Amino acid sequence: MPGERSSAASSDRRAIRRRDVAESRWPTVGALLAAVCLTALLPSSLRFGPVYLLPILELALLIALIAGDPGKIDQRDKWLRWVSLTLMLVLILGALWATASLIHILVVGKDPIVNDAVKLLQAGAVVWVSNNVAFSLFYWDLDSGGSASRLHHAPQYPDLAFPQQLNPPVAPPGWRPLFIDYLYLGFTNATAFSPTDVMPLAAWAKVAMAVQSLISLAILGLVVARAVNVFT
Repeated sequence: MPGERSSAASSDRRAIRRRDVAESRWPTVGALLAAVCLTALLPSSLRFGPVYLLPILELALLIALIAGDPGKIDQRDKWLRWVSLTLMLVLILGALWATASLIHILVVGKDPIVNDAVKLLQAGAVVWVSNNVAFSLFYWDLDSGGSASRLHHAPQYPDLAFPQQLNPPVAPPGWRPLFIDYLYLGFTNATAFSPTDVMPLAAWAKVAMAVQSLISLAILGLVVARAVNVFT
C-alpha cells in the first residue's frame, strides 16, 4: 500500500538520521572534569606525585581532544585516538594507584587516616567513585574502537553487548550505545561485582570488568570493615 511504503520510508530516514548523528562530547567532558576534581580531592597519601601533577596532565589531554574534535565526536584522526587512549590510561593508572595505596595503608595501618572513620570513609568514597568513572570512560573509549568508529562503522561483533543489541526490537532503529550507557555499566558492575545487563564479549572487556569488580569489592570490604572497627 502507498501509505505503508511512505511510512516505511519515513522510518528508514529517521533510522539513518539517528545512526548518522555524532555523539556529543560534553557528557564525557563532564565525567572527565569530575574525575580530575576527584583526583585533586584525594589525600596526599593516596595521590600519585604532587597534588597538581595528574590533574594538569589530564586537563591538558582533555583540552587537546576538545580542540581537535569540538562539539560532536566524529573525527577519526590517529593523533586524536592516541590522545584519547593516553587520557584513559592516565585516568585508569591514577585510580589504580589510589586503590593500591588505600589498600596498603589499611593493611599496614601506619597512616593516621585509618584511625579516623569519617576521613577514611570519605577517602574510600572518592577512590571508589574515581574507579567507576575511569572504568566507564575506559569501556566507552575501547568498545568497538571508540565513539567515532561506532558512528562511522557499526561493528558486526561488538566488544560489549548491550540489551538493545541482543534484542533489537526493544530499541529504536540505528541505536548505538552512548556514554551514559557505559557510565551505567561502570557503576552496576562495581555494585553487583559481576555483569548485569551488559555482556562482555571481547577478552579485554572480560578482564577489565573482572578487575573493576575485584577493586570495588576490596575497597568496599576493607574500608567499611575498618570504619566499623574504628567506630566501635
